[in-house]
Amino acid sequence: VQLQASGGGLVQAGGSLRLSCAASGHTFTINYMAWYRQAPGKQRELVAAISSGINTNYADSVKGRFTISRDNAKNTMSLQMNSLKPEDTAVYYCAAKKGLNLMSDYDYWGQGTQVTVSS
Repeated sequence: VQLQASGGGLVQAGGSLRLSCAASGHTFTINYMAWYRQAPGKQRELVAAISSGINTNYADSVKGRFTISRDNAKNTMSLQMNSLKPEDTAVYYCAAKKGLNLMSDYDYWGQGTQVTVSS
């Protein structure tokens, strides 16, 4: 499985961005997909996850501002980010896994896309 992320950029605080992730290859093996982010000097953190059954989970810091979605027919996933804050600045990665457990490790990773929020 290969993952291709896109949609990052520079935005002012309060603005919006939409990230997209396209999956290719043996996508029938994928259950969960997710967005992670890593800011300079910080550990990578889970932002949002979505199962093939469209169950969603969010980090507390993005609840109410970010929305994860998925189109299983098109093998794509998106992250709509609204009311962006400077602390959302990070490299965002899309990830996918075969496992059915929300907490298990992810098997596949895309390249990162930079999101920068200016104050």
